[in-house]
Formats: sequence, C-alpha cells, structure tokens
Amino acid sequence: MNSLKGCVAVVAGATRGAVRGIAIALGEAGATVICTGRRSETRRLKSDYDRPETIEETARMVDAAGGVGIAVPVDHLDSAQVSALRKRLEAEHGKIDVLVNDVWGGELLKGGPADWNTPIWEHDLDDGLRILRLAVDTHLITSHHLLPLLIKAPGGLLVEVTDGTTAYNAQNYRISVFYDLAKVAVNRLAFSQGHELATHAATAVSVTPGFLRSEMMLEAFSVTEANWRDAKAPPAFKASETTRYLGRGIAAMAMDANRKRWNQQSTTSAELARAYGVYDLDGSQPDAWAELNGAAPSQGEQGKD
Repeated sequence: MNSLKGCVAVVAGATRGAVRGIAIALGEAGATVICTGRRSETRRLKSDYDRPETIEETARMVDAAGGVGIAVPVDHLDSAQVSALRKRLEAEHGKIDVLVNDVWGGELLKGGPADWNTPIWEHDLDDGLRILRLAVDTHLITSHHLLPLLIKAPGGLLVEVTDGTTAYNAQNYRISVFYDLAKVAVNRLAFSQGHELATHAATAVSVTPGFLRSEMMLEAFSVTEANWRDAKAPPAFKASETTRYLGRGIAAMAMDANRKRWNQQSTTSAELARAYGVYDLDGSQPDAWAELNGAAPSQGEQGKD
C-alpha cells in the first residue's frame, strides 16, 4: 500500500474515542491530520462532556505515530468557526484530501439503560433536539464549509462515522426516536453526499465501529485497556475493538486507488479490516456484529466528542 505522506486529512471531533483512533491511524500512515474539537488546552469552548482529553493530546499522538498532527479548536455547531477553519486550511494547505465527520457529544443526553425506550411524548424535548443538533447539524455545517476544499482535486474521501449500518438501523429501533433518527441520518448523509461528490471523482462512505473500547466505555466497565477482558460486560464485549481498529481500515481506504467502489456504501470496521487485511493492535480482526448475529452494540460510539 502507498503511504499517506502529503495527504491532508481533517478529522472533525478528534478529542477522544473512535475519532481519536482514526486520527492516529491516519498519522500512522504518514498523513498530516488536522484535529478539531471543542476540548482544547489553548481555547476553552463549551463541551457537553467534562472530560480531560484534548485535541492537542490527539495531535501529539498523531506525531508519535509518524504523521503530522495539528490541533485546531472548533465548535462544529458554529458556522462561523467552521468557515474560519476553511479559510485557514485553504491558506495553509490549498486543499484537503480526506474529511472525517465524526462529531458527536450526545452520550450523556442519550442516558443510561434505564432511560432508553422513553417514548417521544415523555422524552425531554430540549435534550432530544440537542442530540440531533450534535449528531446531524454539526456534520452538515462541516460538509457545507469544507467539501469545496475536498473537491479541488479528484479522489477526495469523505467518511461519515455513525453507530450501526444502514441495513441494521433500517430494521431496528435505536434507544429513542431522537437517537434513532440521528444514527439513521448520518448513514443517509454519506449516501446523499456521495451522489453529489461522484461528479467530482470523490467518494463518501459511512462507517461504524463494533463494540468500541473508548475511554468512556472502559471507565463505564471499571477496566482499562490492559485488563478489559475482566470487565463485567455483555458477552459481545469479548469481540470489542480498540479505537485504532476502525482508523486503520479508514486509512487503508484512503490509500486505495479504487476507493470509489465504496461510494454511498455503509460498512463496518470489521468489513474494512477483511477487505484491506488490517488488524487491531493485538493482531486480531474482531467483529462484534458477527458476535451479535447482526445486532450492533448500543454503546458502540460511547466516548466520541
């Protein structure tokens, strides 16, 4: 496979979780990775989580992996901030080659199992609409401003990250009307944007991790990456994955000269691993989807910004 040296990737929401792993994996392949998000060491933007991870930490991890990490504080709900990001990217890089839309931030609003299946007429309306703002509006705002930089040259790649494949989400209710709509919408965003990008020789794809061992997930089960197998967790957790696993699949796709075959598709970390022969950090190819016979772990995205 070719290296991504010289490739400029914007990873939106790169503070923690799956998207941090994606940023590091792109750096591992040699890319310059613009890590955006709200939690920063230099600029305090209001975050829905009170957590210690920052975009600067992610950028340093990209550097350590062999890439070039650049942290830029951005609230992707603020159109003016994303517009300013576009101007900076155009001035400093001219164009971008990869855009990863993985902004989230709704885990606390989603609630725990006791809150799931709350009917829409009983659900807190402000919380529900906030979930949609965080999950959908952020992606739309980011694409509106940054896709013009992606189509400056043929071959651009847009990756929409969500929880659940198109097929799974079409047949299964996901926690609440608001969460369900959020996850379906992101898959559809990849499909509709792929239609518009195809005429510019660019590709859009939606991807989902399996059972993700994010920072928040490990804390929820009172384990660490070193002893995660000791967790008192659902059986499918034995097929869980690190945040780097999905990232390696995305990096491989970015290096694939024939990546247009993925346009408008919905895929999983495990499918990408099999397609490109990539592995998780322990040398395995976990597939929580297969473990669950097609049922996505409802906590699949926990830990994203």
